[in-house]
Amino acid sequence: MFGSRKSPGPEQEGFNPAAYPGQGELYSASSRRRRLPRWLKAVTAVVSVLLLGALAFGGYWAWRLQANISISELTAGGQRTEGAVNDSTDRLQILVLGSDTRGGNNSQYGSASDSSGYGQSDVMMLLDISADNKHVNVVSFPRDLLVDVPSCTDSKTGEKYPAQQDAMINSAMKQAGLGCAVDTVNKLTGLEVDHFMMADFNAVKELSNAVGGVDVCVSDAVRDPDSGLNLPAGTSQVQGEQALAFLRTRHAFANGGDLGRIQAQQGFLASLSRKLKSEGTLGNPQKTLTIADTITRNLTVDSDLSSIPSLLTIANRLKNIDPANINFITTPTVPAPEDPNRLALDEPAASNLFAVLRNSADLSQPAPASPTETPAVPAAPAYDRSLQPVSVANGTGVTGRSNDIAGLLSDAGFTNLTKLQAQAQDRTMVYYSAGFEDVAADVAALFGLPAGSVQQVANIQGVQLYAGTDFAAGTKPAAPPASADSSGGVVAQTGSDQTCQSTNTTAY
Repeated sequence: MFGSRKSPGPEQEGFNPAAYPGQGELYSASSRRRRLPRWLKAVTAVVSVLLLGALAFGGYWAWRLQANISISELTAGGQRTEGAVNDSTDRLQILVLGSDTRGGNNSQYGSASDSSGYGQSDVMMLLDISADNKHVNVVSFPRDLLVDVPSCTDSKTGEKYPAQQDAMINSAMKQAGLGCAVDTVNKLTGLEVDHFMMADFNAVKELSNAVGGVDVCVSDAVRDPDSGLNLPAGTSQVQGEQALAFLRTRHAFANGGDLGRIQAQQGFLASLSRKLKSEGTLGNPQKTLTIADTITRNLTVDSDLSSIPSLLTIANRLKNIDPANINFITTPTVPAPEDPNRLALDEPAASNLFAVLRNSADLSQPAPASPTETPAVPAAPAYDRSLQPVSVANGTGVTGRSNDIAGLLSDAGFTNLTKLQAQAQDRTMVYYSAGFEDVAADVAALFGLPAGSVQQVANIQGVQLYAGTDFAAGTKPAAPPASADSSGGVVAQTGSDQTCQSTNTTAY
Protein backbone atom coordinates (compact mmCIF):
# COMPACT_ATOMS: atom_id res chain seq x y z
CA MET A 1 0.00 0.00 0.00
CA PHE A 2 2.75 2.40 0.87
CA GLY A 3 5.19 0.90 -1.68
CA SER A 4 7.05 2.84 -4.40
CA ARG A 5 4.85 4.50 -7.02
CA LYS A 6 7.64 4.30 -9.62
CA SER A 7 7.30 1.85 -12.44
CA PRO A 8 9.69 -1.04 -12.19
CA GLY A 9 12.98 -0.08 -13.80
CA PRO A 10 15.82 -2.13 -15.12
CA GLU A 11 17.34 -2.23 -11.68
CA GLN A 12 14.18 -3.72 -10.31
CA GLU A 13 13.88 -7.45 -10.35
CA GLY A 14 11.20 -8.82 -12.63
CA PHE A 15 11.06 -5.89 -15.09
CA ASN A 16 8.99 -6.89 -18.11
CA PRO A 17 9.36 -4.59 -21.12
CA ALA A 18 6.22 -5.96 -22.67
CA ALA A 19 4.22 -4.70 -19.71
CA TYR A 20 5.46 -1.14 -20.26
CA PRO A 21 5.21 -0.31 -23.93
CA GLY A 22 7.90 2.18 -25.12
CA GLN A 23 9.95 2.10 -21.96
CA GLY A 24 12.43 -0.35 -23.46
CA GLU A 25 13.02 1.88 -26.43
CA LEU A 26 13.48 4.92 -24.18
CA TYR A 27 15.90 3.04 -22.10
CA SER A 28 17.93 1.92 -25.12
CA ALA A 29 18.15 5.46 -26.58
CA SER A 30 19.08 6.92 -23.23
CA SER A 31 21.79 4.34 -22.84
CA ARG A 32 23.21 5.11 -26.27
CA ARG A 33 23.34 8.82 -25.47
CA ARG A 34 25.19 8.13 -22.30
CA ARG A 35 27.58 5.86 -24.17
CA LEU A 36 28.76 8.40 -26.90
CA PRO A 37 32.52 7.98 -27.12
CA ARG A 38 34.49 10.77 -25.51
CA TRP A 39 36.59 11.26 -28.65
CA LEU A 40 33.43 11.96 -30.69
CA LYS A 41 32.27 14.48 -28.15
CA ALA A 42 35.65 16.15 -28.29
CA VAL A 43 35.67 16.26 -32.08
CA THR A 44 32.16 17.70 -32.13
CA ALA A 45 33.17 20.41 -29.68
CA VAL A 46 36.32 21.28 -31.61
CA VAL A 47 34.45 21.48 -34.93
CA SER A 48 31.85 23.72 -33.35
CA VAL A 49 34.51 26.02 -31.93
CA LEU A 50 36.39 26.14 -35.23
CA LEU A 51 33.22 26.90 -37.16
CA LEU A 52 32.28 29.71 -34.81
CA GLY A 53 35.87 30.95 -34.91
CA ALA A 54 35.94 30.93 -38.71
CA LEU A 55 32.69 32.87 -38.86
CA ALA A 56 33.96 35.37 -36.32
CA PHE A 57 37.33 35.62 -38.08
CA GLY A 58 35.72 36.16 -41.46
CA GLY A 59 33.30 38.69 -40.05
CA TYR A 60 36.09 40.54 -38.30
CA TRP A 61 38.24 40.77 -41.44
CA ALA A 62 35.30 41.78 -43.61
CA TRP A 63 34.50 44.55 -41.13
CA ARG A 64 38.13 45.58 -40.76
CA LEU A 65 38.92 45.74 -44.47
CA GLN A 66 35.68 47.57 -45.21
CA ALA A 67 36.34 50.09 -42.44
CA ASN A 68 39.82 50.77 -43.84
CA ILE A 69 38.61 52.12 -47.19
CA SER A 70 38.15 55.83 -47.94
CA ILE A 71 35.67 56.88 -50.64
CA SER A 72 35.44 59.77 -53.12
CA GLU A 73 33.28 60.55 -56.15
CA LEU A 74 34.30 59.17 -59.56
CA THR A 75 33.87 62.44 -61.47
CA ALA A 76 33.84 66.17 -60.76
CA GLY A 77 30.93 66.96 -63.06
CA GLY A 78 32.11 65.16 -66.19
CA GLN A 79 29.38 63.44 -68.18
CA ARG A 80 29.48 59.74 -69.03
CA THR A 81 28.10 58.28 -72.24
CA GLU A 82 28.77 54.63 -71.40
CA GLY A 83 26.47 52.56 -69.20
CA ALA A 84 27.43 50.87 -65.95
CA VAL A 85 30.10 48.16 -66.27
CA ASN A 86 30.15 44.65 -64.90
CA ASP A 87 33.40 44.44 -62.94
CA SER A 88 33.51 40.66 -63.43
CA THR A 89 33.11 40.41 -67.20
CA ASP A 90 33.53 43.80 -68.92
CA ARG A 91 36.62 45.60 -70.05
CA LEU A 92 37.73 47.88 -67.21
CA GLN A 93 39.74 51.07 -67.04
CA ILE A 94 40.97 51.98 -63.56
CA LEU A 95 42.93 55.20 -62.96
CA VAL A 96 45.66 54.52 -60.40
CA LEU A 97 46.92 57.63 -58.62
CA GLY A 98 49.79 58.19 -56.22
CA SER A 99 49.19 61.22 -54.03
CA ASP A 100 51.99 63.47 -52.76
CA THR A 101 49.97 64.54 -49.73
CA ARG A 102 52.07 65.20 -46.63
CA GLY A 103 49.30 64.67 -44.09
CA GLY A 104 49.13 61.92 -41.45
CA ASN A 105 51.76 59.20 -41.89
CA ASN A 106 53.33 61.16 -44.77
CA SER A 107 54.31 64.25 -42.75
CA GLN A 108 57.95 63.13 -42.58
CA TYR A 109 58.28 63.79 -46.33
CA GLY A 110 57.51 67.50 -46.08
CA SER A 111 55.12 70.03 -44.66
CA ALA A 112 51.47 70.50 -45.53
CA SER A 113 52.44 73.49 -47.68
CA ASP A 114 54.27 71.11 -50.03
CA SER A 115 50.94 69.69 -51.22
CA SER A 116 47.95 71.99 -50.90
CA GLY A 117 44.31 70.94 -51.27
CA TYR A 118 43.84 67.29 -52.16
CA GLY A 119 47.50 66.93 -53.09
CA GLN A 120 48.95 66.29 -56.53
CA SER A 121 48.97 62.99 -58.42
CA ASP A 122 52.70 62.47 -58.83
CA VAL A 123 51.95 58.99 -60.16
CA MET A 124 49.17 58.59 -62.71
CA MET A 125 48.63 55.28 -64.48
CA LEU A 126 45.64 53.96 -66.39
CA LEU A 127 45.10 50.24 -65.75
CA ASP A 128 43.25 48.78 -68.75
CA ILE A 129 42.00 45.19 -68.30
CA SER A 130 40.58 43.36 -71.32
CA ALA A 131 37.18 41.67 -71.03
CA ASP A 132 38.75 38.23 -71.57
CA ASN A 133 41.45 38.87 -68.92
CA LYS A 134 44.20 38.13 -71.44
CA HIS A 135 45.64 41.63 -71.79
CA VAL A 136 46.48 44.39 -69.32
CA ASN A 137 47.80 47.78 -70.36
CA VAL A 138 49.37 50.14 -67.83
CA VAL A 139 49.56 53.61 -69.43
CA SER A 140 51.68 56.16 -67.55
CA PHE A 141 51.08 59.91 -67.82
CA PRO A 142 54.13 62.05 -66.95
CA ARG A 143 53.42 64.50 -64.15
CA ASP A 144 54.97 67.31 -66.25
CA LEU A 145 52.58 66.76 -69.18
CA LEU A 146 50.69 69.95 -70.11
CA VAL A 147 47.00 69.30 -70.76
CA ASP A 148 43.65 71.06 -70.77
CA VAL A 149 41.84 70.50 -67.48
CA PRO A 150 38.03 70.73 -67.78
CA SER A 151 35.88 72.73 -65.37
CA CYS A 152 35.44 70.72 -62.16
CA THR A 153 33.20 70.82 -59.10
CA ASP A 154 34.43 69.69 -55.70
CA SER A 155 31.94 67.00 -54.64
CA LYS A 156 32.55 67.73 -50.95
CA THR A 157 32.22 71.51 -50.92
CA GLY A 158 30.28 72.15 -54.14
CA GLU A 159 32.85 74.77 -55.16
CA LYS A 160 33.31 75.11 -58.93
CA TYR A 161 36.69 75.62 -60.60
CA PRO A 162 37.07 76.97 -64.15
CA ALA A 163 38.72 75.06 -66.97
CA GLN A 164 42.49 75.48 -67.37
CA GLN A 165 44.68 75.39 -70.47
CA ASP A 166 48.22 74.04 -70.51
CA ALA A 167 48.14 72.95 -66.87
CA MET A 168 50.34 70.17 -65.53
CA ILE A 169 48.31 66.98 -65.44
CA ASN A 170 49.33 66.20 -61.85
CA SER A 171 47.60 69.39 -60.66
CA ALA A 172 44.16 68.32 -61.90
CA MET A 173 43.02 66.88 -58.56
CA LYS A 174 44.64 69.51 -56.32
CA GLN A 175 41.57 71.75 -56.07
CA ALA A 176 38.49 69.71 -56.97
CA GLY A 177 39.63 66.24 -55.94
CA LEU A 178 40.14 62.86 -57.59
CA GLY A 179 37.10 63.18 -59.83
CA CYS A 180 38.79 66.08 -61.62
CA ALA A 181 41.80 63.89 -62.39
CA VAL A 182 39.41 61.30 -63.87
CA ASP A 183 37.62 63.93 -65.98
CA THR A 184 40.99 65.23 -67.24
CA VAL A 185 42.16 61.78 -68.36
CA ASN A 186 38.79 61.16 -70.03
CA LYS A 187 39.11 64.43 -71.94
CA LEU A 188 42.71 63.70 -72.92
CA THR A 189 42.26 60.12 -74.13
CA GLY A 190 38.64 59.90 -75.25
CA LEU A 191 38.23 56.90 -72.93
CA GLU A 192 35.83 56.70 -69.98
CA VAL A 193 37.49 55.62 -66.75
CA ASP A 194 35.35 53.15 -64.77
CA HIS A 195 37.06 53.34 -61.36
CA PHE A 196 39.96 54.95 -59.58
CA MET A 197 42.33 53.93 -56.79
CA MET A 198 44.54 56.40 -54.97
CA ALA A 199 47.31 55.52 -52.53
CA ASP A 200 49.92 57.61 -50.72
CA PHE A 201 53.60 57.30 -49.78
CA ASN A 202 52.84 55.05 -46.80
CA ALA A 203 51.09 52.48 -49.02
CA VAL A 204 54.29 51.82 -50.99
CA LYS A 205 56.34 51.23 -47.87
CA GLU A 206 53.85 48.89 -46.23
CA LEU A 207 53.05 46.94 -49.40
CA SER A 208 56.74 46.33 -50.16
CA ASN A 209 57.18 45.07 -46.59
CA ALA A 210 54.10 42.86 -46.85
CA VAL A 211 55.46 41.02 -49.90
CA GLY A 212 58.94 40.70 -48.42
CA GLY A 213 60.70 43.16 -50.74
CA VAL A 214 60.88 43.74 -54.50
CA ASP A 215 63.91 43.13 -56.74
CA VAL A 216 65.16 46.16 -58.70
CA CYS A 217 68.25 46.75 -60.82
CA VAL A 218 70.37 49.85 -61.50
CA SER A 219 73.24 50.16 -63.96
CA ASP A 220 75.49 52.08 -61.54
CA ALA A 221 75.54 52.83 -57.82
CA VAL A 222 72.96 55.42 -56.76
CA ARG A 223 73.10 57.92 -53.88
CA ASP A 224 70.29 60.43 -54.13
CA PRO A 225 70.16 62.73 -51.07
CA ASP A 226 66.80 64.17 -52.09
CA SER A 227 64.86 60.89 -52.05
CA GLY A 228 67.25 58.96 -49.80
CA LEU A 229 67.84 56.22 -52.40
CA ASN A 230 71.11 54.39 -51.79
CA LEU A 231 71.75 51.31 -53.94
CA PRO A 232 74.83 49.52 -55.28
CA ALA A 233 75.13 48.67 -58.96
CA GLY A 234 73.20 45.59 -60.03
CA THR A 235 70.18 43.91 -58.47
CA SER A 236 68.96 44.72 -54.97
CA GLN A 237 65.85 43.95 -52.99
CA VAL A 238 64.10 47.06 -51.74
CA GLN A 239 61.32 47.48 -49.22
CA GLY A 240 60.05 50.13 -46.85
CA GLU A 241 61.83 53.47 -47.17
CA GLN A 242 64.15 52.27 -49.95
CA ALA A 243 61.21 51.04 -52.04
CA LEU A 244 59.55 54.44 -51.67
CA ALA A 245 62.81 56.22 -52.49
CA PHE A 246 63.22 54.11 -55.64
CA LEU A 247 59.77 55.17 -56.86
CA ARG A 248 60.08 58.83 -55.79
CA THR A 249 63.55 59.74 -57.02
CA ARG A 250 63.52 62.28 -59.83
CA HIS A 251 67.24 62.68 -60.38
CA ALA A 252 68.62 59.16 -60.21
CA PHE A 253 67.62 57.70 -63.57
CA ALA A 254 68.05 58.47 -67.30
CA ASN A 255 68.50 62.24 -67.76
CA GLY A 256 67.09 63.11 -64.35
CA GLY A 257 63.57 63.89 -65.58
CA ASP A 258 60.14 62.46 -65.05
CA LEU A 259 60.38 59.97 -67.93
CA GLY A 260 63.27 58.19 -66.22
CA ARG A 261 61.24 57.97 -63.03
CA ILE A 262 58.32 56.46 -64.95
CA GLN A 263 60.59 53.76 -66.37
CA ALA A 264 61.73 52.92 -62.84
CA GLN A 265 58.13 52.77 -61.60
CA GLN A 266 57.18 50.46 -64.45
CA GLY A 267 60.18 48.23 -63.75
CA PHE A 268 59.22 48.07 -60.06
CA LEU A 269 55.62 47.07 -60.86
CA ALA A 270 56.79 44.47 -63.38
CA SER A 271 59.07 42.92 -60.75
CA LEU A 272 56.25 43.01 -58.17
CA SER A 273 53.85 41.26 -60.57
CA ARG A 274 56.41 38.51 -61.23
CA LYS A 275 56.94 37.98 -57.52
CA LEU A 276 53.24 37.75 -56.74
CA LYS A 277 52.83 35.28 -59.60
CA SER A 278 55.87 33.07 -58.95
CA GLU A 279 55.39 32.76 -55.19
CA GLY A 280 51.65 32.21 -55.41
CA THR A 281 51.15 35.01 -52.91
CA LEU A 282 47.55 35.68 -53.90
CA GLY A 283 46.75 32.00 -53.34
CA ASN A 284 47.99 32.13 -49.74
CA PRO A 285 45.08 33.29 -47.50
CA GLN A 286 47.33 34.67 -44.75
CA LYS A 287 49.51 36.65 -47.14
CA THR A 288 46.47 37.81 -49.09
CA LEU A 289 44.82 39.15 -45.93
CA THR A 290 48.02 40.95 -44.94
CA ILE A 291 48.32 42.57 -48.36
CA ALA A 292 44.60 43.41 -48.43
CA ASP A 293 44.84 45.03 -45.01
CA THR A 294 47.90 47.01 -46.08
CA ILE A 295 46.33 48.23 -49.29
CA THR A 296 42.92 49.13 -47.90
CA ARG A 297 44.41 51.10 -44.99
CA ASN A 298 46.05 53.41 -47.52
CA LEU A 299 43.45 53.40 -50.28
CA THR A 300 40.82 55.81 -51.58
CA VAL A 301 38.43 54.49 -54.22
CA ASP A 302 35.23 55.55 -55.97
CA SER A 303 31.92 54.55 -54.41
CA ASP A 304 31.26 51.76 -56.94
CA LEU A 305 34.53 50.09 -55.97
CA SER A 306 34.21 50.63 -52.22
CA SER A 307 33.12 47.15 -51.15
CA ILE A 308 35.45 44.27 -50.36
CA PRO A 309 33.67 41.95 -52.87
CA SER A 310 34.29 44.55 -55.61
CA LEU A 311 37.99 44.79 -54.80
CA LEU A 312 38.26 40.99 -54.66
CA THR A 313 36.64 40.80 -58.09
CA ILE A 314 39.43 42.99 -59.52
CA ALA A 315 42.10 40.97 -57.70
CA ASN A 316 40.71 37.68 -59.01
CA ARG A 317 40.80 39.00 -62.56
CA LEU A 318 44.43 40.07 -62.26
CA LYS A 319 45.92 37.14 -60.37
CA ASN A 320 45.94 34.67 -63.31
CA ILE A 321 47.16 37.03 -66.04
CA ASP A 322 50.53 36.12 -67.53
CA PRO A 323 53.07 38.89 -66.73
CA ALA A 324 54.16 38.71 -70.40
CA ASN A 325 50.71 40.08 -71.30
CA ILE A 326 51.04 43.12 -69.01
CA ASN A 327 52.11 46.02 -71.25
CA PHE A 328 53.73 49.06 -69.65
CA ILE A 329 53.31 52.14 -71.85
CA THR A 330 54.39 55.75 -71.48
CA THR A 331 52.23 58.35 -73.21
CA PRO A 332 54.28 59.68 -76.19
CA THR A 333 55.57 63.16 -75.40
CA VAL A 334 57.97 65.84 -76.61
CA PRO A 335 59.38 68.90 -74.84
CA ALA A 336 56.67 71.55 -74.71
CA PRO A 337 57.35 74.37 -77.21
CA GLU A 338 56.54 77.03 -74.62
CA ASP A 339 58.63 75.47 -71.83
CA PRO A 340 61.38 72.88 -72.36
CA ASN A 341 61.01 71.80 -68.72
CA ARG A 342 57.48 70.62 -69.44
CA LEU A 343 56.08 68.01 -71.83
CA ALA A 344 53.45 68.07 -74.58
CA LEU A 345 51.82 65.18 -76.43
CA ASP A 346 53.91 63.84 -79.30
CA GLU A 347 51.49 63.87 -82.20
CA PRO A 348 50.28 61.95 -84.06
CA ALA A 349 51.77 59.10 -81.99
CA ALA A 350 49.73 59.97 -78.88
CA SER A 351 46.44 60.29 -80.78
CA ASN A 352 47.17 57.00 -82.53
CA LEU A 353 47.79 55.28 -79.18
CA PHE A 354 44.57 56.59 -77.67
CA ALA A 355 42.63 55.58 -80.78
CA VAL A 356 43.99 52.03 -80.57
CA LEU A 357 43.06 51.82 -76.88
CA ARG A 358 39.56 53.08 -77.55
CA ASN A 359 39.21 50.36 -80.16
CA SER A 360 40.61 47.44 -78.14
CA ALA A 361 42.70 46.54 -75.10
CA ASP A 362 44.69 44.22 -77.39
CA LEU A 363 47.49 46.35 -78.85
CA SER A 364 48.03 43.85 -81.65
CA GLN A 365 44.74 45.01 -83.18
CA PRO A 366 44.99 47.56 -86.01
CA ALA A 367 44.20 51.20 -85.34
CA PRO A 368 41.00 52.69 -86.75
CA ALA A 369 41.34 54.10 -90.25
CA SER A 370 41.06 57.70 -89.01
CA PRO A 371 42.46 57.93 -85.49
CA THR A 372 42.18 61.71 -85.40
CA GLU A 373 40.02 64.28 -87.02
CA THR A 374 41.61 66.55 -89.61
CA PRO A 375 40.61 70.20 -89.43
CA ALA A 376 38.38 71.14 -92.33
CA VAL A 377 39.49 73.87 -94.76
CA PRO A 378 37.12 76.82 -94.39
CA ALA A 379 34.90 77.03 -97.45
CA ALA A 380 35.09 80.81 -97.39
CA PRO A 381 37.89 82.05 -95.08
CA ALA A 382 36.94 85.06 -93.00
CA TYR A 383 40.37 86.53 -93.64
CA ASP A 384 42.69 87.39 -96.51
CA ARG A 385 45.28 84.61 -96.78
CA SER A 386 47.77 86.92 -98.46
CA LEU A 387 47.95 89.11 -95.35
CA GLN A 388 48.51 86.38 -92.74
CA PRO A 389 52.06 86.14 -91.30
CA VAL A 390 53.19 82.56 -91.89
CA SER A 391 56.72 81.28 -91.31
CA VAL A 392 58.27 78.01 -92.47
CA ALA A 393 60.80 76.48 -90.04
CA ASN A 394 62.97 73.93 -91.84
CA GLY A 395 63.49 71.04 -89.40
CA THR A 396 63.56 68.43 -92.16
CA GLY A 397 67.33 68.07 -92.24
CA VAL A 398 67.28 68.84 -95.99
CA THR A 399 68.98 72.08 -97.03
CA GLY A 400 66.69 74.38 -99.00
CA ARG A 401 63.58 72.34 -98.25
CA SER A 402 61.84 75.46 -96.87
CA ASN A 403 61.73 76.90 -100.41
CA ASP A 404 59.67 73.95 -101.67
CA ILE A 405 57.24 74.11 -98.74
CA ALA A 406 56.93 77.88 -99.02
CA GLY A 407 56.01 77.39 -102.69
CA LEU A 408 53.14 75.08 -101.67
CA LEU A 409 51.86 77.69 -99.22
CA SER A 410 52.17 80.45 -101.80
CA ASP A 411 50.18 78.43 -104.33
CA ALA A 412 47.41 78.17 -101.69
CA GLY A 413 47.34 81.98 -101.27
CA PHE A 414 49.64 82.40 -98.25
CA THR A 415 52.15 84.87 -99.66
CA ASN A 416 53.26 86.77 -96.52
CA LEU A 417 55.97 84.20 -95.84
CA THR A 418 59.17 83.98 -93.80
CA LYS A 419 61.65 81.09 -94.06
CA LEU A 420 63.73 79.91 -91.11
CA GLN A 421 66.38 77.29 -90.56
CA ALA A 422 65.57 75.15 -87.49
CA GLN A 423 66.78 72.12 -85.60
CA ALA A 424 65.58 68.79 -86.94
CA GLN A 425 62.57 67.17 -85.30
CA ASP A 426 60.60 64.05 -86.17
CA ARG A 427 57.05 65.40 -86.52
CA THR A 428 55.71 68.32 -88.51
CA MET A 429 53.78 70.76 -86.32
CA VAL A 430 51.75 73.94 -86.76
CA TYR A 431 52.25 76.53 -84.04
CA TYR A 432 50.22 79.71 -83.69
CA SER A 433 49.77 82.72 -81.43
CA ALA A 434 46.49 83.89 -79.91
CA GLY A 435 43.98 85.08 -82.49
CA PHE A 436 45.30 82.91 -85.33
CA GLU A 437 43.43 79.67 -84.54
CA ASP A 438 41.51 79.67 -87.83
CA VAL A 439 44.62 80.34 -89.90
CA ALA A 440 46.51 77.54 -88.13
CA ALA A 441 43.64 75.12 -88.81
CA ASP A 442 43.66 76.16 -92.46
CA VAL A 443 47.42 75.54 -92.80
CA ALA A 444 47.16 72.19 -91.01
CA ALA A 445 44.34 71.05 -93.29
CA LEU A 446 46.36 72.08 -96.35
CA PHE A 447 49.04 69.53 -95.41
CA GLY A 448 46.74 66.85 -93.96
CA LEU A 449 47.91 67.29 -90.37
CA PRO A 450 45.69 66.04 -87.51
CA ALA A 451 44.26 68.36 -84.90
CA GLY A 452 46.81 67.10 -82.37
CA SER A 453 49.62 68.59 -84.50
CA VAL A 454 48.31 72.13 -83.97
CA GLN A 455 49.38 73.97 -80.82
CA GLN A 456 49.13 77.50 -79.48
CA VAL A 457 52.41 78.97 -78.22
CA ALA A 458 53.46 82.36 -76.93
CA ASN A 459 56.79 83.00 -78.63
CA ILE A 460 55.77 83.46 -82.29
CA GLN A 461 53.68 85.96 -84.23
CA GLY A 462 51.03 84.52 -86.50
CA VAL A 463 51.45 80.93 -87.69
CA GLN A 464 54.53 78.75 -88.03
CA LEU A 465 54.72 75.52 -90.00
CA TYR A 466 57.58 73.62 -88.34
CA ALA A 467 58.47 71.00 -90.96
CA GLY A 468 59.94 67.82 -89.49
CA THR A 469 61.91 64.97 -91.00
CA ASP A 470 58.59 63.37 -91.98
CA PHE A 471 58.23 66.24 -94.52
CA ALA A 472 61.62 65.90 -96.20
CA ALA A 473 59.93 65.28 -99.56
CA GLY A 474 56.55 65.41 -101.27
CA THR A 475 53.59 67.72 -100.76
CA LYS A 476 52.52 66.36 -97.37
CA PRO A 477 54.28 64.90 -94.33
CA ALA A 478 54.70 61.15 -94.52
CA ALA A 479 52.36 58.98 -92.46
CA PRO A 480 53.98 57.51 -89.34
CA PRO A 481 55.41 54.03 -89.99
CA ALA A 482 53.29 51.08 -88.90
CA SER A 483 54.55 49.16 -85.90
CA ALA A 484 54.04 45.60 -84.68
CA ASP A 485 51.80 46.71 -81.84
CA SER A 486 49.97 49.39 -83.88
CA SER A 487 50.39 51.84 -81.01
CA GLY A 488 53.38 53.71 -82.35
CA GLY A 489 55.86 51.33 -80.73
CA VAL A 490 55.26 52.80 -77.28
CA VAL A 491 55.15 49.56 -75.25
CA ALA A 492 58.16 50.17 -73.02
CA GLN A 493 58.26 46.76 -71.35
CA THR A 494 56.05 43.90 -70.20
CA GLY A 495 55.62 42.31 -66.81
CA SER A 496 57.99 39.50 -67.81
CA ASP A 497 60.88 41.83 -68.76
CA GLN A 498 63.67 42.09 -66.20
CA THR A 499 65.03 45.58 -66.84
CA CYS A 500 67.93 47.47 -65.32
CA GLN A 501 67.47 51.21 -64.86
CA SER A 502 70.07 53.46 -66.46
CA THR A 503 71.55 55.61 -63.69
CA ASN A 504 72.00 59.36 -64.16
CA THR A 505 75.65 59.45 -63.09
CA THR A 506 75.98 63.19 -63.83
CA ALA A 507 73.70 63.94 -60.87
CA TYR A 508 76.20 62.67 -58.26
